[in-house]
Amino acid sequence: MKEWLLKYKLPVAAGIILLIGGSYFYVNEYEQDNPMSIAQNESELQTSAASGQEKVEEKDEVKQTETIMVDVKGQIKRPGVYQASSGERVIDVINRAGGVTEKADKTQVNFAEHVQDEMVIYIPAQGEEGLAAPSSLGGNEAIMGATANHQGKVNLNKADETELQKLPGIGPAKAAAIIEYRQSNGGFNTVEDLKNVSGIGDKTFEKLQDLVDIR
Repeated sequence: MKEWLLKYKLPVAAGIILLIGGSYFYVNEYEQDNPMSIAQNESELQTSAASGQEKVEEKDEVKQTETIMVDVKGQIKRPGVYQASSGERVIDVINRAGGVTEKADKTQVNFAEHVQDEMVIYIPAQGEEGLAAPSSLGGNEAIMGATANHQGKVNLNKADETELQKLPGIGPAKAAAIIEYRQSNGGFNTVEDLKNVSGIGDKTFEKLQDLVDIR
């Protein structure tokens, strides 16, 4: 075997070189003859990425244009429940309701706040106490100026004087009267019971009925 290798080493070496060269030539020729295959793979990857981006954008657009309902009260020319989108602000809904009246106290309203579904926007009159955010809301959306989220209602059976005074038209005297009525009668059975409290008439009740509950 050794003698055979020595005798034929040149032909064997030449064969190995030809084999390696042929393999390289075949691979190189295949890549040159099939450029469309590589380009097609790249195109498919780009199309897939673009499709995924379009789906994300579509979801964002649907979320931004979600229809919600907002209740506008107080010193508004046309108070009522208005349809809005989640991307709108308080000023947009107020303008849709005809704007505020001449008696409105604009300093107590955050017109730039984004609206939310079931939101109550209360516009106080000049000299009237606005609605501040109760500190017990926890993780709920904060109430700003004279706007309130429906879930942030003040509980007549649990609120202390400080929380009650954050309601429009409720000062220290009326807050104390509410607590006294609650203690004397074993609590409020309905929101309408608020009219039985000394100092709270029909006009005051109209301002409060959508901002309080008894749960």
